[in-house]
Order: sequence, then C-alpha cells, then structure tokens
Amino acid sequence: MNILNLFKVSIRAVLNNKMRSFLSMLGIIIGVGAVIIMMAIGQGSKQSIRQELSTMGTNLLTIQPGAERGPGGVRQDPSSMQTLKIADYERIVKEKKFVTNVSPEVTASGQVIYGNNNTSTTVYGESPEYLDIKLWTVQYGVCFNEEDISKSAKVCVVGKTIVDELFGEGKEQEAIGKNIRFKSIPLRIVGVLKSKGYNSWGMDQDNVIIAPYTCVMKRIAAQTYFNSIQCSAVTEELSDAAIEELTQILRENHKIKDTSGDSDDFNVRSQAEMMQTMSSTMDTVTLILVVAAAFSLLVAGIGIMNIMLVSVTERTKEIGLRMAVGATGLVISLQFLIESILISVTGGFLGIVFGGIVSSLVSKFGLPSSVPMWSIWVSFAVCTFIGVVFGYIPARKAANMDPIEAIRHE
Repeated sequence: MNILNLFKVSIRAVLNNKMRSFLSMLGIIIGVGAVIIMMAIGQGSKQSIRQELSTMGTNLLTIQPGAERGPGGVRQDPSSMQTLKIADYERIVKEKKFVTNVSPEVTASGQVIYGNNNTSTTVYGESPEYLDIKLWTVQYGVCFNEEDISKSAKVCVVGKTIVDELFGEGKEQEAIGKNIRFKSIPLRIVGVLKSKGYNSWGMDQDNVIIAPYTCVMKRIAAQTYFNSIQCSAVTEELSDAAIEELTQILRENHKIKDTSGDSDDFNVRSQAEMMQTMSSTMDTVTLILVVAAAFSLLVAGIGIMNIMLVSVTERTKEIGLRMAVGATGLVISLQFLIESILISVTGGFLGIVFGGIVSSLVSKFGLPSSVPMWSIWVSFAVCTFIGVVFGYIPARKAANMDPIEAIRHE
C-alpha cells in the first residue's frame, strides 16, 4: 500500500469532477468563512472595547449609589440613589491611602446655547482632579481650580464638539472667555479639551461640558447628593486594595455594621472589572454566533457524504477491477477517505481565505475585526474531522463491495 499513490489517485478523482467537487466544497467554504468572520468581529470588538476602556484609565474606580440590583434587576427604593453625600467625599479625601485622585460627580443633560446656536449635551460637575482620573487634557486655556470649587463659580471647560456646534470649527481659542447658557445658567468657558473623538459605542466623547461640582449641584441640578464618585487607584495592581479601603470608609460613614446584616447602599467597581464583564459578554455573543455559523459545517459534511456515496456508486466497476487485481478493502477505504478529506480541507482553506478577505473589508467600513491565529488552525482541524467522519460511510461501503458483483455492475 503506497500512500503517495493513493493521494495521486484521489487528487485525480477530485479533479476529474471539478464542478461536483467545488459544489461539495461550497458548504465548507461558506461555513468556515462564516465562522472566521464571526470570530474576527467578536475578537476585534473585544479588543476595541478593552482599548477604549483602557483610555479612560486602567486604575479607574467608580463609586455608585444604591445596593446591587435585587430580584428582577430593579432597585425598589429610589432614595437608595441619593446615598453619596459631601461628607463621603470629604472623608475619602482625608483618609485615602490607596487612592490618588478623587472627584465627586453630578450630571445634568439639556440644551446649551450661545447666541442663535444650540446643541444637546451633558454637563458634568466635577473637581479639577477629574481630568487626571479620566485622562483628559486641556488643549486651550486652563481648567477651573479649587477656588472656583469653593465659590461655586460659573465656569467650565468644554469639548471640541461644543465649540464646533456653538462657535464653528477651528474656533477653540476664540471660545475662551465666552459665556454660554445651560438651563438659563451662564457658564464662562475657561478651557477647551483635547479631542478624543468617538468611542466604540458610537458616543461622541467631545460632546461634554465639565464645571465645578458645587456649581452644578447648587445652580443647575439643585440637589445635595452625588450621582457618583470617580477615583483612581495608586496603580492598577492596587485596585482591589483601594476598593476595600473605599468600601470600609463608606460603610463607617453610612453606619453600616458587618454584624447587622444590612447590605451596602453603594457599590464600588473597578475598570478591570468593567473590562472583564464586557469581555465576558463579547465572548458569549461571539460563541453564540460561531455556534450558529458552525451548523452550516454540519450541513456541508452531510453534503460531502452524499456526493461521496454517489461517487462510490458511479465507480463501482472501477472498485471491482481494483479489488480483482489485489487491492484490499483497506486500500479502497483509504482512497475514498483521502478524497473526502481533500474536498473538506481544500474547502476549509478557501473558506479561511474568504473569511479573511471579508474580515478585512469589514474593518474598512469601521467595524473592528481581528482574525485570531488559533481560529485558522481550529478550522483546519475541524475540516479534517468532517472529512474523516462524513467520508467514513462512503469509504466503508466501497471497501465492503463484492469484487465480482462490482465488476458486473452497469
């Protein structure tokens, strides 16, 4: 038994029926291509989200009011969203060890107006440290300072989109010192932020106004609580220690005792946790899409088996003649198995090329995609497996033929 000769015979048999072989491969090409494309989009989206979150600071910590969501994902008591007070912020600033920067956050959405121009935006009430926490840079002008915080000064720094919408493109320097109005409250622009563009979720990060939190609390939102508190840990590695520290400070401040069994009326989340959650979500979505696409491979395998059964029937006399001159059932079986594997693996290779080309085109249209190398090797392995599994029945049928009956076959 010469394996090389079997390969030559199998290749010749495949090439003698080019159209039939291609149609057999088509299901594999589409199936493998679909799996590669789904994996590429899933992996690309995952990397894009991780990169996007890392630009906000890998050591970012966010304190939010309210306990973890209860049954059904609904918080029962609206007052639980008003648990973060000025006393919490002041105590964190005073006692922090594993936290570097702290900024309370109050938000308000609405229309901002300058002259005859207006646009919808969100005003963030923050401390000056917020820019360091979220890695913002003031490109023109300056940021407000602690004196502005203490005076509840009506000043702000704005994103590039606000400048473009209210003053026109390229007017960043001219916007410095101008007064804009938000909910009838005048705010003087003291700085313009460096552009960050759109994030992975299609949100314009430059459509933002940042003002002293005291100003937003008293003059705009008219509330005595914070929507959240933003912090940054000393290092990413010390994020867990910082979370424990913040939790302990807030539990003491809110008079929540470990022995009382009461749940926390706040929650602290790290950027690493958010990245892990998003990655896990993307992995689940990708898996669902890949499984759905992989069903086409099952259909393709059945198609290959049907074609090979037809081939065995058509070549019954050839099989009988080969057996008559000494070919064993094992040799006949191997020949048809090799043909099945050749069709499957060739289709897999073309499917990988097809998937790679489509993935590249997808990335050019703004959808992140990245073909993981392991998916290519897995595709080859799966195609070989399909060739063996679905080629076994035709190969066994050919090997079990009676040579005399096979030669008599018309």
